Amino acid sequence: MNLTKDFFITLSQNKLLTKGAKRWGLQLGAQTVVAGTNIPEMIRSVQELNSQGISATIDNLGEFVFEKSEALEAKEQILHVIEAIHENGVDAHISLKPTQLGLDIDAHFCLGNLREIVHAAHHYDIFINFDMEDYGHLQPSFDLIDELSKEYDNIGTVIQAYFYQSDEIIEKYKDFRLRIVKGAYKEPENLAYQGKNDIDKNYLKLIEYHLLNGKFTSIATHDHHVINHVKKFVRENNISNDKFEFQMLYGFRKDLQLKLASEGYNFCTYVPFGHDWYGYFMRRLAERPQNLQLVSKQLFNKKTNTLIGLGAGAFILGRLSKQRKKSEE
Repeated sequence: MNLTKDFFITLSQNKLLTKGAKRWGLQLGAQTVVAGTNIPEMIRSVQELNSQGISATIDNLGEFVFEKSEALEAKEQILHVIEAIHENGVDAHISLKPTQLGLDIDAHFCLGNLREIVHAAHHYDIFINFDMEDYGHLQPSFDLIDELSKEYDNIGTVIQAYFYQSDEIIEKYKDFRLRIVKGAYKEPENLAYQGKNDIDKNYLKLIEYHLLNGKFTSIATHDHHVINHVKKFVRENNISNDKFEFQMLYGFRKDLQLKLASEGYNFCTYVPFGHDWYGYFMRRLAERPQNLQLVSKQLFNKKTNTLIGLGAGAFILGRLSKQRKKSEE
């Protein structure tokens, strides 16, 4: 079965499956890639990571919010996460998406929500990372960062290697702590590289640039070839380990995460929690369809542990949603 990026992006945008996933997801194995549905569960997951020498960046799942009430609810939840990080003394920071805080509603409203979050985090010396989304939200998100950076120094963001303009962006924000990723949204040819080789080449170029010129670099990858390249590059250029970290997603390549931490590298796990896991997970597979192989053994039992497991899971979610709907009629 040919699992393509478009396939996973389409699944991530399916409202029926997203609705079904919220209701049935944990029964299908979502707990292997989502660190709980509430703050206490997430904190326990982070504490376990910390005990293994791994830090965490916490994502309260949700995005593309169009109601102020939902954005305000998300803001309060993130503020509670900040308090939980402080009260439990865990080694963690926050990753957030501006659309979850109201960017699609009103930029000024979103800025107010973000300022409250960044201010609270600054009080506890907690870092806030602005996750980047699709191209339509790229410049509005950078505008928010530009405004908040006038007041606060505990913010950073993400550079997506598939955009042609990423070279210019990383140069402008070289004094920020940056996470370098390949990119996980479907973008047109006039804006972004389409081929894997082109994206990989630009990805390594951006990593090397920021390691040499930037503040702190988070290298987000599950690709051991990229990791080995970075190890060699930092040795050859005498770059100390305190200038960078490797990042991977919660539930992916656990053995490699532990191995890198044991070798003395800074390691941070991206820890999502909440009920809105489906779109997040599908985009991770869209970003790198090979990721399915990394979690298939954890997500599905022996009878479904094949590349068609994901399609089966999506089908089951749809059927369960339809059955529940019929039972409620």
